[in-house]
Amino acid sequence: MRRGDPSAGEWLRRQARPLRAPLARSGLLTALQALALVAQAWLLSAILTAALFAHAPLARLWPQWLALLVLAPLRLLLGVGARRTAFRAAQRLGASLRARVLRGAQALGPYGLRAQASGDLITRLVDGIDAVLAYFARYLPQAASAALIPPLLAMFVFPADWLSGLILLLTAPLIPLFMMLVGKAAAQASERRYGQLRRLGAAFIEALGGLVTLRQIGAAGDFAERLDAEGEAYRVLTMQVLRVAFLSALVLEFFATVSIAVVAVLIGFRLLWGELTLRAGLFVLLLAPEFYLPLRALGGLRHTRMDALAAAQELQGLDAVAPEAAAAPRAVHAPHEAAPQIRFERVGYEHGGRAAALSECSFAVPARAVTALVGASGAGKSTLLSVLLGFAAPYTGHVWIDGLELSELDVAQWRALVAWVPQQAHVFEGSVRDNLLLAAPGADAGALRRAAERSGLAAVLERLPHGWQTPLGERGLGLSGGELQRLALARALLREQARVWLLDEPTAHLDSAGAQAVGAVIRAAAETRTVVLVAHRLSAVRAADRVVVLGGGRVIEQGPPLELARARGVYAELLQAEQS
Repeated sequence: MRRGDPSAGEWLRRQARPLRAPLARSGLLTALQALALVAQAWLLSAILTAALFAHAPLARLWPQWLALLVLAPLRLLLGVGARRTAFRAAQRLGASLRARVLRGAQALGPYGLRAQASGDLITRLVDGIDAVLAYFARYLPQAASAALIPPLLAMFVFPADWLSGLILLLTAPLIPLFMMLVGKAAAQASERRYGQLRRLGAAFIEALGGLVTLRQIGAAGDFAERLDAEGEAYRVLTMQVLRVAFLSALVLEFFATVSIAVVAVLIGFRLLWGELTLRAGLFVLLLAPEFYLPLRALGGLRHTRMDALAAAQELQGLDAVAPEAAAAPRAVHAPHEAAPQIRFERVGYEHGGRAAALSECSFAVPARAVTALVGASGAGKSTLLSVLLGFAAPYTGHVWIDGLELSELDVAQWRALVAWVPQQAHVFEGSVRDNLLLAAPGADAGALRRAAERSGLAAVLERLPHGWQTPLGERGLGLSGGELQRLALARALLREQARVWLLDEPTAHLDSAGAQAVGAVIRAAAETRTVVLVAHRLSAVRAADRVVVLGGGRVIEQGPPLELARARGVYAELLQAEQS
């Protein structure tokens, strides 16, 4: 689907529906401003005619002068009021749209966001929304003015001079006609520019995220050259958009100027021939530039609409997810009194239409036990955890939680009952204490201390320069991989209300002693919880009550680890390969 196609325009029109009432109020103020302009032109033409040709004393014209002076600030106030009414409504609409699109991005979850570059997503949420906001705040109010003011002024020009009114009505369509002719070139230029902006943003965020690695391997210079090339390409495309905009503005000004000149020349000749009064001629000449002004201003904002169309094509995909994210909570609540039994029934899942990550997966996860998922990389282990977390909805099959279908549960309430220890725990910039409190904001010092002691984090805190208040950089800068895993395990221990633990390689970065200590914590947790453990090292699953072996997204075999080891199947082969 191409940017700028009718679907993007239709999406913009749907978003602008809440602006109808504010635009109507703004249009009313604009109409009053136009009437004030008409009154000013009529008074000024009367004053000039009386003073220059009737030789009336200026003292006798003070009522007209006073009315003229009153109308000037009135016009200013009406114009400011019209603009502020439209702009404030557009701001509210833009804030609502930004929140809705952000909810849509959040609703995609880790799996949906994984396929999108961070810089590209940031560009859409920031620059894309700004482009659409400019369309709401500037283009739409100006389009309303262009549709309202010229016909209103023509209603007063025709009684004064029908020929000038006819010329205005015949020449006015030339401006929107030319806007349509240059519209395709403008749309293509804006499309290329916005696409390059997304690529530049993605490259910049990628460079920031991997700056340390780039410097270590000596590739920082090459990446800097790439950024320079992307920035230069964006500059060139921006200049192309400006060239189209300037050309459009020049031609629009030419048409408007020529039309005004035609009206002025005909009025001059008709004044010489005595076919038109001076007052009527001055009145029409004063209104003629104002007749074309809204159309010229609209032409100058043509690129704003093109930018909005280019951004809308990318934003509507995220916005389409938002209604699901904002839907009312489901009425079915997960059981929270005891550890639940989980059952997968012919579950299937695909990553973006590619090969199936899961296919016909059926197995049970008993309560108050440790169930280990093992298999080669890409077998579907982490995908199963994502299904349980609600990040990935299965395309086929069902997941049952104590007899209740997971898809029918209140997602937020279900996740509140789950503690997740990912393979790479995310750490936010802040102290160790702040990062732990993310799991349980209301935890007291005693709960923090107990979680740290049980997870092994207490020994790490003793080595840190400021203990609990030691600042950590983004992504855990300041801690090793094993220390980050202890931090993630402490988070899980703080979530005392959690009845399900999902662990993805919890001992991957630990030595043998550390792995045994974490294994003991997991066994203790399984006394009151349902534990699902993903492991690549089979030494980590010896204490598991049940093992599910996955391969190619399918369940190959399952059972207690000792029985599987004696059965000489896939699990036994994996175990033998690891030992050797």
